[in-house]
Amino acid sequence: MSDGAGSRMGVAGALGLSVTSSVAIVICNKYLISTLGFFFATTLTSWHLMVTFFTLYVAQRLRFFEPKPIDARTVISFGLLNGISIGLLNLCLGFNSVGFYQMTKLAIIPFTVVLETIFLNKKFSQSIKASLMVLLVGVGIASVTDLQLNLLGSIIAALTIAATCVGQILTNQIQRRLKVSSTQLLYQSSPYQSAVLLVTGPFVDKLLTKRDVFAFNYTVEVVAFIALSCSIAVCVNFSTFLVIGTTSPVTYQVLGHLKTCLVLSFGYIILKDPFSARNVAGILIAIFGMGLYSYYSVAESRKKTEAAISLPVAAQMIEKDSAPLLGAKGSPRPENKSEDSFDYMPRTAKSAFTGR
Repeated sequence: MSDGAGSRMGVAGALGLSVTSSVAIVICNKYLISTLGFFFATTLTSWHLMVTFFTLYVAQRLRFFEPKPIDARTVISFGLLNGISIGLLNLCLGFNSVGFYQMTKLAIIPFTVVLETIFLNKKFSQSIKASLMVLLVGVGIASVTDLQLNLLGSIIAALTIAATCVGQILTNQIQRRLKVSSTQLLYQSSPYQSAVLLVTGPFVDKLLTKRDVFAFNYTVEVVAFIALSCSIAVCVNFSTFLVIGTTSPVTYQVLGHLKTCLVLSFGYIILKDPFSARNVAGILIAIFGMGLYSYYSVAESRKKTEAAISLPVAAQMIEKDSAPLLGAKGSPRPENKSEDSFDYMPRTAKSAFTGR
């Protein structure tokens, strides 16, 4: 029970950190872009990842965590894929309308469900699927406005969906299969993600904004907000890997849409952005869908845990019932058989509960 409570507290903390840091960085970056005119999102992201790597390097030198070596091919491929997916997201926004970009982000959830079902044999109940549908409808009503289509933008959107889905699934699978923590995986992969964006970022930004990041006037205020954005990004990147590793890619996407609703609400209430009854209705429907998803996820997780724990107990009862028969036939009965069964049961139960 204490392990379960600690696990739930850890997941809740990861979710809270992810939401708080993501909303904070959106506010900071919105000020950078709207007020200070710093439009170079891809280059800024490369700086985020570079600062994240150096922060984790200092943390491991101070023994806050132990670095764990990961197969070079795996970590390089993973880092490059994630770096490419970030660049594609920025290109997708640049070559499509805001409405089509929002639809692209919404499409990530059903595509992730399809990929996990086909390649990982993961089962999603009808209740989970229905709650996700309610969520997607709500976010669509709240955030999707225009849907202007073009061939190049549609191709980039398709590549964005594929790269993002695969990258997030790999984030979860690598942590579970290689028994590495979110911190260890982020520390190993962030240099490669940063390298991809450091090389391509200035070109992508110039293509999208027609401006040169190296010719920008870096005032003290701009540098201060860039530094603040990079600092918050450390928490964003860390919590992203932590949430995907401890929950699932689908849960992370659900959380992402919660952030969208919070940002929209923040804009309506604090910044007095224009809004309509449609926006409010969409946010309420999305929150209702998130509530349904959380309820069904917790309920199904509890059922699986109880079933996993009950299996060793049933095996133990069968073993106890069959032991006298063995003794009656003249077979030696181990003197400490009950102690062996007692020790075996908690280890199996804990293994089933933690997934190890």
